[in-house]
Amino acid sequence: MSQPYSYSRRELVEPDWTRFPGWRGVTAAEWADVQWQRAHCVKNAAQLRAVLGDLVADSFYADLLVDQEQHATMSMLIPPQMVNTMTAAVLPGGPGSLTEAFLADPVRRYMLPVASDRDDHWPSHPYASRDSLHESDMWAVEGLTHRYPTKVLAELTNTCPQYCGHCTRMDLVGTSTPTVDKHRFSLKPVDRQDRMLDYLRRSPGVRDVVVSGGDVANVPWPRLEAFVAALLALENIRDIRLASKALIGLPQHWFADEVRAGMERLARTAQERGVGLAVHTHTNAAEQVTPLVARAARGLLDVGVRDVRNQGVLLRGVNDSVEALLDLCFGLLDGAGVLPYYFYQCDMIPGSEHWRLPLHRARELQHGIMGYLPGFATPRIVVDVPFVGKRWVDQAVTYDRVRGISTWTKNYRTAIELADAEALARQYPYYDPIHSLPAAGRAWWRKQAAAGQVPAQLPAHRAAG
Repeated sequence: MSQPYSYSRRELVEPDWTRFPGWRGVTAAEWADVQWQRAHCVKNAAQLRAVLGDLVADSFYADLLVDQEQHATMSMLIPPQMVNTMTAAVLPGGPGSLTEAFLADPVRRYMLPVASDRDDHWPSHPYASRDSLHESDMWAVEGLTHRYPTKVLAELTNTCPQYCGHCTRMDLVGTSTPTVDKHRFSLKPVDRQDRMLDYLRRSPGVRDVVVSGGDVANVPWPRLEAFVAALLALENIRDIRLASKALIGLPQHWFADEVRAGMERLARTAQERGVGLAVHTHTNAAEQVTPLVARAARGLLDVGVRDVRNQGVLLRGVNDSVEALLDLCFGLLDGAGVLPYYFYQCDMIPGSEHWRLPLHRARELQHGIMGYLPGFATPRIVVDVPFVGKRWVDQAVTYDRVRGISTWTKNYRTAIELADAEALARQYPYYDPIHSLPAAGRAWWRKQAAAGQVPAQLPAHRAAG
């Protein structure tokens, strides 16, 4: 009998961007240029239509406009590199010929949501919130989240080269949309970074810094290099991770001369000090792993970065099958030298119910991918439970599958719980998407909502300014 999944080495392919009417005259040199990519990002339906022409029906653009005006929590910003990985294998025909494939495409589904994707009854979970992980509640200084005992998150910017609707920091990152008025940092970048470094000098128990945002690819290189160099000068810092989805969405950034030379300087210093310098990226679909992505990732390894790792998110209709996850993991590992590291359950932010998977499905996927990849490259599927942190999907203390409510415990206190005697004994809830529940569970939630037993509006935890 055949195996449930059959492995075969697949060569990476850079889709031919000239198949789209708007890019028929774009040269290979232009495509490889980071400034051309940034200048030609798709920011609205009109620009998307200029690229796709009449290959996608008018109904799609109308659907997209409704979503942008009534639902979207992130503004549209998609580099050509990323658009080009949508329906990569489809040869365009006459007017409207790409519509069905475009709607079903996994990259489109998570980067370019339309109104018909959203859940009609429960577009947001009643307990969703803008800052679902309460990161700003745990700011030691503005932009520096001290959530775990030995690790911090440094948010250097609130912008990205591309915006994802499922972004966990949708309350801070990107420009405001008709439905979300974004919060903003109050300090200047240099002052914010100085306060972060001062806090770390006074916190010898911190050894690990995730440098993120937003996306570090949007931090001017001299400023980013200076900040990382300052981290490398701190004796207590032993691991530094640079978080950038741009490795997938804008790989051209990472083989620009200034960036490559600067990364080599930082990697050399890290090696001399015995510090682990890694780059973490974020892709959810095998189609996005192309030769240009591989060139960027292997270029980072060539200059001495210790690891390039992927942190994906489980998303319904994108990667919610064993085959899709393994295709992605093998594409990353074999094709680009990128280590599959985590797949997270989609966070409980507004407008995310159509993407989220129930806990039991995440457990099935973890079971299904075991044994195919090397152990060191088998990603852990985790739930980021509010106030708890990352937990493997089988670590729930209780799980009511009818109502979709699981509970979790923790083994450390965050900075806001140092005086909370019950923090380590308390059970913290997490919720499955309501659409995934059996009829009895959906009826229970409707009854709770009708009785006013669940929140009537979404709480916002991050304080403006």
